[in-house]
Amino acid sequence: MDARDFITTGMSAERTLVVPVERTVGHFVPGMPFVYATPMMILEMEMTAGDAIRSALQPGWVTVGTEVDIRHLAAALVGATVRTTAKVVAVERRVIRFEVEAFEGTRKLGEGHHARGLVNVEMFNKRLGAT
Repeated sequence: MDARDFITTGMSAERTLVVPVERTVGHFVPGMPFVYATPMMILEMEMTAGDAIRSALQPGWVTVGTEVDIRHLAAALVGATVRTTAKVVAVERRVIRFEVEAFEGTRKLGEGHHARGLVNVEMFNKRLGAT
């Protein structure tokens, strides 16, 4: 399957999250501040990118994250409302590339690029020996 047949540049999505304690650095690392953790911001960016193209995928196909190049620019406290955006900027045969950003209000918390690979779930599971 060729992603260029059904994914187009400009496809986009947005998600919002109220930062819970469970997504802070302090939750994972004792002694650290209770601010939105970089890996959790990246997770939200990846999920937003997946949302941007999910409706265009054929049944039995998904995308998985393959690359992240993210800068975490500012902290967000527990209870902050974070808005994450993702926009398709390039489409290759099996790779979709995104521009991703995170904001608290108008303040940019993070930015960067993310790539997702097109995967047939059944074939992927067979290759890995999963059921």
